[in-house]
Amino acid sequence: MGSSDDTSAVESHRGAFGDFGGEERAFIDRTFRERIVLVGVTLPSGSPEETDAALDELTALVDTAGADVVARVVQRRDAPDPATFIGKGKTTEVRSESDSHDADTVVFDDELSPAQQANLDKLLGRTAIDRTAVILDIFAQNAHSQEGKAQVELALLQYRLPRLKGSKRFSQQGGGIGTRGPGETQLEVDRRRIERRIHKLQAQLRNVQGHRRTQSKQRRRTANRGVSIVGYTNAGKSTLLNSLTDAGVLTENRLFATLEAATRQLQLPGGEKVFLTDTVGFVKKLPHQLVQAFRTTLDVVVDADLLVHVVDASAADPQSQIDAVRAVLHEIGAETVPELIVFNKIDLADAPETLLRHHEGSQAVSALTGEGLEDLLNTIGDRLAVMNAVVDVIVPFGRGDVIAELHRSGQVLSETATPTGMQYRARLDQFSLGRLREFVIEESIVPAEGQAPGRSHVTSVDGAAT
Repeated sequence: MGSSDDTSAVESHRGAFGDFGGEERAFIDRTFRERIVLVGVTLPSGSPEETDAALDELTALVDTAGADVVARVVQRRDAPDPATFIGKGKTTEVRSESDSHDADTVVFDDELSPAQQANLDKLLGRTAIDRTAVILDIFAQNAHSQEGKAQVELALLQYRLPRLKGSKRFSQQGGGIGTRGPGETQLEVDRRRIERRIHKLQAQLRNVQGHRRTQSKQRRRTANRGVSIVGYTNAGKSTLLNSLTDAGVLTENRLFATLEAATRQLQLPGGEKVFLTDTVGFVKKLPHQLVQAFRTTLDVVVDADLLVHVVDASAADPQSQIDAVRAVLHEIGAETVPELIVFNKIDLADAPETLLRHHEGSQAVSALTGEGLEDLLNTIGDRLAVMNAVVDVIVPFGRGDVIAELHRSGQVLSETATPTGMQYRARLDQFSLGRLREFVIEESIVPAEGQAPGRSHVTSVDGAAT
């Protein structure tokens, strides 16, 4: 196909992958499985092995999106080409490979600039998109709740806005003050329409975020702590939530099966009740637009008392997945929340004990078979317990209600009879500590590992500071 036919080739090509539907639609209908050519580039910061692993994952993403990979093209470069990312010669090779496989779309593992994407469309004679577009596509297909759809549509529009293509058509607005000549180009009309929609969605999600923060404050006024399950996509987070709480959340062996946060109450072995929340899975090179759009959902991660970081122990490179998840946690401001690494799918892993040795304090489970879940619950309880204050209290004889409250709300470490009442040493969360403050005689905060113990204050039996 000659270069003079490049533009018509793109317009007439049957592939619509990455097109994201019409102006008013944010979600894609699949009428056939497109044929896809993948392109991966190894830069000095990476290696050919890492590029192959990234293309393996991109193959799984494309399959999840509903298309088939028919070929791969790889390249080593010192730096991306400003015009086409891969350079003119490699672009010709990719075109030849795409033509020989009758490919509909070319997908690049690295993010393309709007100019690079436009140039590649013309030179390849078919749509060129990047990993970001594939992930947005999958999210668009899997979003079901009103909030999820709004978050995905916002990310789609933010991605599409700088990639709008010009049109020679003009709107039918007449000229006048504040207009440009006889009317605006269709491109300007489309841009303004998308910008208005973006602002509307942002306002809608800010409202949702306000409601979530109110709910979070209400939860923190109770004795229940919040535990969030985080991890790489398809690591088994939803299966773990179901196994621990009988939540009934949909589980599928595919990427990004869960986009909606699900919260259930979980009772720990010591009797303490916590709120356990399953969250959207992360992935390498997770689009920045999605991270920003899903901030309302991810607030539950930032506000959590403990993160249960689920890792697929059977994955080819679990450590790279751990690093990818931690990168997203850092981006959303959750890097300081205490983390418990849980290696899942140990029934499929070759040597889970090696992973445990490299991550001190981690747990190994199979959410599917139930192996290790009892130990996990005990560990969650222990990790939450050490965050509490250790206090000494004296409860007068005859105050059985206070003694019962102490056992119900905290962890009693010791008890001793004194002339004025029963003296207890116990761990209490801040809410329970506030309710029992008048009986506290000594309080200390248990330090994190490696820190020296500290003491906050000492009070008399009536609550006055001494």
